[in-house]
Amino acid sequence: MKTTLSILSRPAPAAFSRLALTAAAVLMPSLAYAHSGGFNVHGFVSGLQHPLAGIDHLLAMMAVGTIAARTGGRGIFVVPSCFVLAMIAGALLGIAGIGLPSLESGIAVSLVVLGAMMALARPLPLAIAASLTVLFGLFHGNAHGLEIPETASGIAYAVGFVVATSALHTTGALAAMTLRRWPGAIRTAGVGTSLVGVALAAQII
Repeated sequence: MKTTLSILSRPAPAAFSRLALTAAAVLMPSLAYAHSGGFNVHGFVSGLQHPLAGIDHLLAMMAVGTIAARTGGRGIFVVPSCFVLAMIAGALLGIAGIGLPSLESGIAVSLVVLGAMMALARPLPLAIAASLTVLFGLFHGNAHGLEIPETASGIAYAVGFVVATSALHTTGALAAMTLRRWPGAIRTAGVGTSLVGVALAAQII
């Protein structure tokens, strides 16, 4: 109780930073279940739930939104749009039975790189940010495309997944704009995201 009160009594950015790293440490053991095929991929509601249930996707989507907000200007729309379009393309490859090489490793690397992009003192140029999100969107989409059944319920699932992904992008962008006065909090969240990616990579190796 005393520890909880001490965290809550700190300034918001400091408390957020500590909670971000703590959450990353707590969630790391659950990464072994990512993309295990244990999800029921049937229908729109399942599509909405899947990005929220997989910590790798949850952090990646939030990171993309944060990076978009930090990029600013057209980047607010271009970066998430590039990710979603690439994710759809990757999913279509997966539905066709085509899996990208080193798929799980690519997803782990995406968390490391996206987290590092959040942790940078200055945002990357739009062209670089968009190119990286396209690359990682392909991997994330392909992982789930391989799981989607070739049925009408699978199509509904895909629509739900895209909606949830866009919502997480928006949430990440809003969080970045809210914490704009405290860049240290965003950088700490980026470090936490990268650490989760490192932990996921360690489980794959």
